[in-house]
Amino acid sequence: MHKSNTKSTAQLQHQNNGQKSTNFCQRHIGPASDAIQKMLTVLSVSSLDDLIDKTVPQVIRYQKPLNLPKSLSETAALAQIKEIASKNQVFRSFIGMGYYDCITPPVILRNILENPGWYTAYTPYQAEIAQGRMEALLNFQTMITDLTGLEIANASLLDEATAAAEAMSMSYGLCKTKAEAFFVDSNCHPQNIEVVKTRAQPLGIEVIVGDFRTFTFDKPIFGALLQYPATDGAIYDYRNFVARVHEVGGLVTVAADLLSLTLLTPPGEFGADIAVGNTQRFGVSLGYGGPHAAYFATKEAYKRQTPGRIVGVSQDANGNPALRLALQTREQHIRREKATSNICTAQVLLAVMAGMYAVYHGPDGLKEIAENIHSLTVKLATGLKQLGYQVGAESFFDTIRITVGAESPLKSAKEIIDAAVSAGINLRSLDDQTFSISLDETTTNIDVQNLWEIFAGGEPLPDIENTPPLTKESQGGLHSRTSSYLTHPVFNSYHSETELLRYLHRLQAKDLSLTTSMIPLGSCTMKLNSTAEMIPVTWPEFAKIHPFAPTSQTKGYQIMFEQLEEWLAEITGFSAISLQPNAGSQGEYTGLLVIREYHAHRGEAHRNICLIPESAHGTNPASAVMSGLKVVVVKCDKQGNIDIADLKAKTEKNKDNLAAIMVTYPSTHGVFEEEISEICEIIHSNGGQVYMDGANMNAQVGLCRPAEIGADVCHLNLHKTFCIPHGGGGPGMGPIGVQSHLAQFLPGHSVINIGGENSSGAVSAAPWGSASILPISWMYIAMMGADGLTEATKVAILNANYIAQRLENYYPVLYKGKHGFIAHECILDLRPLKKLAGIEVEDIAKRLMDYGFHAPTVSWPVAGTIMVEPTESESKEELDRFCDAMILIRQEIEEIETGKADKQDNLLKNAPHTAESLMVDEWKHGYSRQRAAYPAPWTREHKFWPAVGRVDNAFGDRNFVCSCLPIEAYS
Repeated sequence: MHKSNTKSTAQLQHQNNGQKSTNFCQRHIGPASDAIQKMLTVLSVSSLDDLIDKTVPQVIRYQKPLNLPKSLSETAALAQIKEIASKNQVFRSFIGMGYYDCITPPVILRNILENPGWYTAYTPYQAEIAQGRMEALLNFQTMITDLTGLEIANASLLDEATAAAEAMSMSYGLCKTKAEAFFVDSNCHPQNIEVVKTRAQPLGIEVIVGDFRTFTFDKPIFGALLQYPATDGAIYDYRNFVARVHEVGGLVTVAADLLSLTLLTPPGEFGADIAVGNTQRFGVSLGYGGPHAAYFATKEAYKRQTPGRIVGVSQDANGNPALRLALQTREQHIRREKATSNICTAQVLLAVMAGMYAVYHGPDGLKEIAENIHSLTVKLATGLKQLGYQVGAESFFDTIRITVGAESPLKSAKEIIDAAVSAGINLRSLDDQTFSISLDETTTNIDVQNLWEIFAGGEPLPDIENTPPLTKESQGGLHSRTSSYLTHPVFNSYHSETELLRYLHRLQAKDLSLTTSMIPLGSCTMKLNSTAEMIPVTWPEFAKIHPFAPTSQTKGYQIMFEQLEEWLAEITGFSAISLQPNAGSQGEYTGLLVIREYHAHRGEAHRNICLIPESAHGTNPASAVMSGLKVVVVKCDKQGNIDIADLKAKTEKNKDNLAAIMVTYPSTHGVFEEEISEICEIIHSNGGQVYMDGANMNAQVGLCRPAEIGADVCHLNLHKTFCIPHGGGGPGMGPIGVQSHLAQFLPGHSVINIGGENSSGAVSAAPWGSASILPISWMYIAMMGADGLTEATKVAILNANYIAQRLENYYPVLYKGKHGFIAHECILDLRPLKKLAGIEVEDIAKRLMDYGFHAPTVSWPVAGTIMVEPTESESKEELDRFCDAMILIRQEIEEIETGKADKQDNLLKNAPHTAESLMVDEWKHGYSRQRAAYPAPWTREHKFWPAVGRVDNAFGDRNFVCSCLPIEAYS
């Protein structure tokens, strides 16, 4: 956590060492200088600075250049971060706690994690051009339901701890009693307990931490959380406890190790209502905590309360099976303050990897991996007993609890831990006499011998070849699994690299990503994720570090955190940064918790009103409610700005209880509001704090700073402004910056012990969230430098204004600033087209697919509009291609207006057109096949074919299916 604006000595190392720099900025920014001049001419402005002066209010402009290190070339930046990475020590970690070293099959590493065809795709809201990754997510969901024994699963959550917290919230909402307490077994992982406590506190939920074996149910509870196997490795029989919870009207959540479920009775079979966990050990690196895909499974009866996204099966216009995101009414943009969760993202890229790990290994392969791990754990335990140590539970999977006794060669846990560290091994200390050891997929007989050597203290070692065979009791006894799993053909067909490679390529070909064309989504900033930025992510110095490794082994990470925090503090003007929140929604939530703690610390805990403009992101009101705040909506005027009169009235009415306002800047309507400083002053003068949603930071960097505008806290979407790719719908990072008076309340973490005396609780399972993707943002800032970052912001604004100007005569721009310009995104009003030609926003979105484009953001923040954001990375040629497509579509609509084309049977209503739909003997439409499939010259040079016709969402929700269909459904 950065707590000052002073520069570290590490920053002084940023020199090019005499090497002539290749200007990365020119590679990141799409338009060349001559193209920029042509675009400025179209806008009738003399220069980029002239455009910015007419767009960004002078009163909020930051007048100094950003104080950042000199920009580096790609080569120099990679050398610099390699030097930083080298300061990390990659120990063999047997710490466990839900995190394990594993083997990423190279075919998955190269063809998914390192493949821009997968990592640059957007969230699959446009289903017809996202069938590949949705099939991969359907595999993931099927894997989860099979292994947990429950009926439905979502497409992943952020981490196991937040999944457990989501399960608590869902249980609370479903409870029909008046219980206000949630039981958490003390044998859960510590990070799970802490994040659940953080989530419970603002909601007024009491968390009872105790031993499930002795809990007397003397207090009403609405639910319970159990760990399976327990954090110390023990496998317990939870059946009686589950029955007792059900008797009192509660729901039971089991946080289960997914790999163990190949051998153990699944939670659904002993009565669990919800199962959560981490899929990290399914081929995803440790990464010092993330990103990893958590899972969430439950009963179908609770499908509408399930947090996050669910991929469901429906059919397309031609009657073929087609996938889409199911149950969209759960989205926060619709439910807002009535939403039960603020989760608006998933860990798609990592879920795809975990699902493909199961596809590659199949049920037999997974079971073999699990049995090998367990066999080695039994050998380890047997040898340690022979050496005189006490081993814990009789039933275990991969983790054993060791107690030092009188017969032990070494007499304290500290002696053993120190000996292990000297051997380059990390163990987990439970207390002065006790610790645990967790084995994993990478463990070998040599590792077992090395562990024995540590414990033997020079005494003779057990014979590795002469340990007893596995017993029924050691394999789980009564808990052994008897039911089948992963029986679908997809898990039994691609076990050779050749077959999996072809399967992955087929799926990739069904998805439109940035490798195909621009993705002009408003508020989502789909900019270049350069290859140089991505390279460090898979280096072992970053990827092979356990999140709870001693900080003495992670000095490289600490240097990178410190530098990144300093740079983000300089860019935003804030005094302190927390890197812990691992999504934008979590950043919102964390920022509001900090504000809540601040008020409570001042003796004003009664301040619980949060003002939110009606134009706000849907996650804003959901986050406010999760933070224990009451939402009061502020109106917007006809120009899309916050209505100052209504703001003053709402502030005055609630001044005694005002906690905060949540404001997005530039506004969600794509305009720099002139009154932003006045808005902040109104809130501050009435005792409130200003929370700024940083979704649109791409229009601020280098031009203005949130802290100087008047914000007290702001979250940053590193997956938008700072180049972490969207990964098909995740991962992301949402760190927050705060003013000095809020710094002491930034989140802490008990396992690694970060944060101050007044820190709010942990909001993520790992202390620094998804740490292994932070090198991406580090690389971006290091290579761009102050001038490059500022130039990028200016060009982002230029590109958006150029699109708005080119399309103005065809689609009215709904909101503009005082001088007629917009910020980095514009809203095009399509509402008149419904009256003129019966054309809906969806029709244009689907027709754009025929032109090879992903649609802009549809019907948000204003129904019947699209919001376009080109970013700075798109060239003038690509912008023109998109504009040409939109103009050609407007001409197609005009044909409907004039009666030349039928109102129902036309190019838009039938879009998108698949190759299959064209391959018919008799063409019955009133337009040609050529116009359907090849509407523009570039489509003949390279044609992206939608995999399915228009998807029928209503059919899918009426016939809810969220796991793999039988293979005959596709015949």
